[in-house]
Amino acid sequence: MTNSEHPEGARTYRASSGPVALVLSGLLALFLLGDTVLRGSWGQMLLIAPWVLLGLWVVYEISFVSVVRVDHDGATVQNMLRRTSFGWSRVRDIDFRWQLQFALDDGTDISCYGGPARSRPARPSGDQDDARSKVPAGVRDLTEIRDRWESAVGADAPITRTWDGPALIALGVIVLWAVGAVLITTAG
Repeated sequence: MTNSEHPEGARTYRASSGPVALVLSGLLALFLLGDTVLRGSWGQMLLIAPWVLLGLWVVYEISFVSVVRVDHDGATVQNMLRRTSFGWSRVRDIDFRWQLQFALDDGTDISCYGGPARSRPARPSGDQDDARSKVPAGVRDLTEIRDRWESAVGADAPITRTWDGPALIALGVIVLWAVGAVLITTAG
């Protein structure tokens, strides 16, 4: 669920199923394209590849790219193609709905698709003391993020909203490739 990418204390939260889904989809795409080369030709593979890559791009956007990064200055939330960055002073509240949600001072609420999420309660075991001591990972992550927010001093970065440029460029290339494949197929 979490990993530390920066030694200065920044923390990244990502759904643990995202990398698994991306790797499995990538292996399936590689298998399909390899099978097309073995049973057909490189030319056929080049005509089929944009459709397989479009499916892989969708899996990447839905399952992998959504992430929450927090550090001592603020947070960055990426939900699919949209990225929002803000300083801790811009945050009014941090809470869970189904997933982590930041309430900002401009009146917007940002739900974090890739961050910590509310989980089901743990199954009761035979030992009651052991069940009470187990805190769900999402609650621990929420507590850590709230602690960073409450201890932040002077983190006054503005709220910025941007698009994920590299992902949009990749989508554009795949779409152009698919249009070219359709034109070649219909002409031939």
